[in-house]
Amino acid sequence: MLKTGTVIDGKYKILSVIGRGGMSVVYMAINERANKPWAVKEVQRSGMRDFEIVRQGLITETEFLKKLSHPNLPSIVDVIDSEESLLIVMDYIEGYPLSRALREQGTLPQDSVIQWSKQLCDVLGYLHSRTPAIIYRDMKPSNIMLRPDGNVTLIDFGTAREFKSSRPFDTMCLGTAGYAAPEQFGGYGQSDPRTDIYCLGATMHHLLTGTDPSKPPFERLPLREENPMLSAGLEHIVERCTQQNPLDRYQSCAELMYALEHYQEQDGRFKRKQARRLTAFACALVATLSLAAVAAVSRTAAERRLADNYGLMLAKAEDARLSQDERTDIYLGAIAARPQLPDAYLSLLDSFLDSGGGAGALSREESSVITRLQAGIDISGRDGAMSTVYPLDSLRQKNAGGYDKVCYELGMAYWYDYEVEAARYSSAAWWLGQVSGSYPAARIYVEIDRCLRLIDKYSGQSRTEKMFAEYEGLWRSLVELADSAARSDESDIKLLVSGEVVRIVSDRADYLIPEVVGERDAYALFDGIESDIALLRDTSRYQDIKKSASEVLLAVAVARVRAGAVSDRGSFR
Repeated sequence: MLKTGTVIDGKYKILSVIGRGGMSVVYMAINERANKPWAVKEVQRSGMRDFEIVRQGLITETEFLKKLSHPNLPSIVDVIDSEESLLIVMDYIEGYPLSRALREQGTLPQDSVIQWSKQLCDVLGYLHSRTPAIIYRDMKPSNIMLRPDGNVTLIDFGTAREFKSSRPFDTMCLGTAGYAAPEQFGGYGQSDPRTDIYCLGATMHHLLTGTDPSKPPFERLPLREENPMLSAGLEHIVERCTQQNPLDRYQSCAELMYALEHYQEQDGRFKRKQARRLTAFACALVATLSLAAVAAVSRTAAERRLADNYGLMLAKAEDARLSQDERTDIYLGAIAARPQLPDAYLSLLDSFLDSGGGAGALSREESSVITRLQAGIDISGRDGAMSTVYPLDSLRQKNAGGYDKVCYELGMAYWYDYEVEAARYSSAAWWLGQVSGSYPAARIYVEIDRCLRLIDKYSGQSRTEKMFAEYEGLWRSLVELADSAARSDESDIKLLVSGEVVRIVSDRADYLIPEVVGERDAYALFDGIESDIALLRDTSRYQDIKKSASEVLLAVAVARVRAGAVSDRGSFR
């Protein structure tokens, strides 16, 4: 087992254990030069009889992922094979598995499950469209990560296989009992895209009902027998997904996606409503005309009461005697009541930052509360019935300016104050990426994050034409960043961008200069930065930036002289 602080392959520093399985341990690691988090999966040889079989499975998993590119899949960046263990370095997916959400909540909101299922359906469809098709075979809550942005990522490809039309059966019986389709256990043909449809249906059932199909009594009742409040149309979808005979299931992910997008049309109540619609329309028209005046007065009064209550809730949350949990509950209630107003969101964020005090003020737990603003908040009505609201969706649709303001402030909080330092930039960049042109600085932060990711992507790799083509794009981005900072009126933006540009060039000078850009252009960039921040000479950050730039250019010049080349001296002093 790796110790905290261990540096792997000279790049990845182990920070903590974030997961354990029957065969492996997963760590959070960081590439300190790029400040980028990674997940490192370790499988040790010691104490494992069939290590070579396991090793081959892991290599298969990495080969699958290296060929794939989808927003709901992680990327593999490195495989380190040694005598003691096999290490796989992949994207660190911030968040937690849906199995944890089930443990904490019992069941998950229907609307959220539908949105996640559509994302999973999309990623399965992508896998099935490869040549040959990739069959995932292990869909279950523990393999689905819920990210801070409310979306999901599918992880663990250890049981995936390529479909081979010439084979009557799978060569190995793999999958998780309760979620796996009959054909995964032999004797019913080989697994194909319909196998993944079965597994997704079983997973949807678990998320909606809380009934774990892998535990006694090992049965799957119709959805509405477990919860009558669930949609009859959704019940029909889950039932069809989990038919024993593959011919009776949806035959493709495209077919299942259509059903998920129109599940209400399969609901019995919807069909009855359609049959009554013509008659009801005439009655409703008369009633609407006769009650219009009364409704207008009532609506105005209701809006006034709601606005008053909203203001009272915000004022109540300011009571210094409240605990942070109590204050959070009040703000969430205000957000649920008036999701189109930004004040409660911003006050909630301020309370998080004030409670933390200083760097690292935004905690993991507080980040999970922010995730709920995107993934949905369950609220109880006067009749006791539960419903789910999606505050940020409502804010975006009804108040675009307020949405930009909230996303910008959330991005700034993650960038400067998130306690998970390794995930600061990536989390911040997602929120800042939602912001429109009303906050020009947001694009700068997003571009810095993109540049850092690009640098880390090619860290330690051999020099190839493709890599240098990427570095040419990186250089153009750096020049654009410096230009953006020059146009900014904010000194913090100037210092941030200048420091990051110099640091990025410093980190990759041996790749950029003179392979991609000449020394003269590099000197010109740094001279421009110096001129731009010359008025900020009294700040320590300015001195750090100037010192770093000088060291970079001196090192490059020395290297060039030793190589017998003529150096284009610059003037960065």
